[in-house]
Amino acid sequence: MRSLVILPTYNEAENIGEVLDRVRAAVPAAEVLVVDDGSPDGTADLAERWGADNGGQVRVMRRAGKSGLGSAYRAGFAHGLAEGFDALIEMDSDLQHDPAALPDLIAAVAAGADLAIGSRYVPGGSIPNWPRHREWLSRGGNRYAGLILGLPVRDATAGFRCYGAPILSSIDLAAVTADGYGFQIEMAYNVMRRGGRIVEVPIRFSDRQRGTSKMSGRIVFEALGLVTWWAVRDRLLRRGNASPAPAPS
Repeated sequence: MRSLVILPTYNEAENIGEVLDRVRAAVPAAEVLVVDDGSPDGTADLAERWGADNGGQVRVMRRAGKSGLGSAYRAGFAHGLAEGFDALIEMDSDLQHDPAALPDLIAAVAAGADLAIGSRYVPGGSIPNWPRHREWLSRGGNRYAGLILGLPVRDATAGFRCYGAPILSSIDLAAVTADGYGFQIEMAYNVMRRGGRIVEVPIRFSDRQRGTSKMSGRIVFEALGLVTWWAVRDRLLRRGNASPAPAPS
């Protein structure tokens, strides 16, 4: 499958070279799109230099400023679909996602899945060194989303995933307005509502080693609020409508 790995970046100069090295080692034929939100630390320049020094296959989309994770992925998806890629992969650029899992995610889509999620919470998945309170918050949020939305997914908030182009092209990306964890849940929900097949591939999720996390508790609780809204909207107000409306801004 012709595959595109989408890497959103903001101030990842410490990590971008190693991430690109490891992606190339794991999936040599894949192309990479770095979506950079105006990193003042020169991340975009480093990514372009890496591509020039290593035979290409790396493009950099430069954006004027921080517009959010969901916005970066929507831009990357639109680019990938326009360029005719078969598989489009989301992956963090901070080394929390191990690029060695990329072949398994792509293979799952090649075998017929519409969405393959790199999951921490299926047998074989792990989250070493996480504090208990962080794990409980994550597991609890995922269980809540699964229960209230009817999502048959244990790790709906996971950001390491591969979409098949056909299912992705059926989703109105402009109507997907959530960010962070909410974006991941909303996209999985869209796939499910369109009858897409979702599989979970076990991964080892590591803590960030360098740089600063962009995720906050506020984003987690915003995501849970959106999940509640989607459930009310679709089960009570829009029963039977297969095309989700955008969440309130």
